[in-house]
Amino acid sequence: MTLTANWSYPTTIRFGAGRIVELPEACAQAGISRPLLVTDKGLAGLPITALALDTLSAAGLGRAVFAEVDPNPTELNLAAGLEVYSAGGHDGVVAFGGGSGLDLGKMVAFMAGQTRPVWDFEDIDDWWTRADAAAIAPIIAVPTTAGTGSEVGRASVITDSVSHAKKIIFHPKVLPSVVICDPELTVGMPKFITAGTGLDAFAHCVEAFSSPHYHPMSQGIALEGMRLVIEYLPRAYANSQDLEARAHMMSAAMMGATAFQKGLGAIHAMSHPVGAIFNTHHGTTNAVCMPAVLELNAPAIRDRFDQAVSYLGIDGGFGGFCAFVRAFNDSFDIPNGLSALGVTEDRLDELTEAALLDPSCGGNPVELTKENVRALFSAAF
Repeated sequence: MTLTANWSYPTTIRFGAGRIVELPEACAQAGISRPLLVTDKGLAGLPITALALDTLSAAGLGRAVFAEVDPNPTELNLAAGLEVYSAGGHDGVVAFGGGSGLDLGKMVAFMAGQTRPVWDFEDIDDWWTRADAAAIAPIIAVPTTAGTGSEVGRASVITDSVSHAKKIIFHPKVLPSVVICDPELTVGMPKFITAGTGLDAFAHCVEAFSSPHYHPMSQGIALEGMRLVIEYLPRAYANSQDLEARAHMMSAAMMGATAFQKGLGAIHAMSHPVGAIFNTHHGTTNAVCMPAVLELNAPAIRDRFDQAVSYLGIDGGFGGFCAFVRAFNDSFDIPNGLSALGVTEDRLDELTEAALLDPSCGGNPVELTKENVRALFSAAF
């Protein structure tokens, strides 16, 4: 089967192997003539980044790049990126990479024309309306992993370097104008990155499917996203050259991020402060937290998973799904607890308080309290 397509849901997506060569066309489509490619430190020197820059340069679009992006990007990274953007006279951003590069790149485009600090646009109530929408620069997103789905998201996660809190910055125009999903860019990803990012997509789908909010479109997308991860992540993990598996995982990542418009939950409420304080890999942290959260949410979600598991190829209803999740984690050498990620129990109270402040709490099917969130962290150790 040839996996190539042009989609316009939720935005314009050029999907298929080798389509990175269409980057100049995407720039023209978005109205960008002086792009700044924003990526992370780890990607800056890799051949796939050189390919993207060569493609831009050959089309007369320059080869400007900003790569001072941490794994959990902060407002300090953002300020440095904005300086480069302004000094270069750029008129748009190519956000290139995994979640960190995509999130920071989107924020550079968002903040380039704003006069208020970034924290004024946190995803609280209608704070996004404070932004000057006309001043937001166009964005092209090019994912190089299959996990966060930030390429089809209307928000970025930025870590406050002072408080270590992860904050979600939202605006509808942060949704990239054009996405290039080229599975060839993900070939050769290390196994632990393939697993961690893939399980991030899985967590997005599981939490969206579990959310109590009404959004039938997201519910269907979440279910199919789970199926794709279950079927194709083991193949991508076993063989980094499996382009079909890589392509399906890129679809699953976008589907997870599209589906979680319905809501996230306790998995993300826990993993956000853990990542901010201990700098853990987000998707891996999600995977570690998932079994405890499923157990907490069982009374509210058992029935819907009982109906869904046969489609997912899992026996035993909700209990079978929970057993599958634990075995799935083990198959990718995911640590069995937060302590194995370097998280220390002396920060348990701090983690609990931070989790309760996370906006993901609102999508959890069981109301989160200080008592049950602390118990979740204890169980996850």
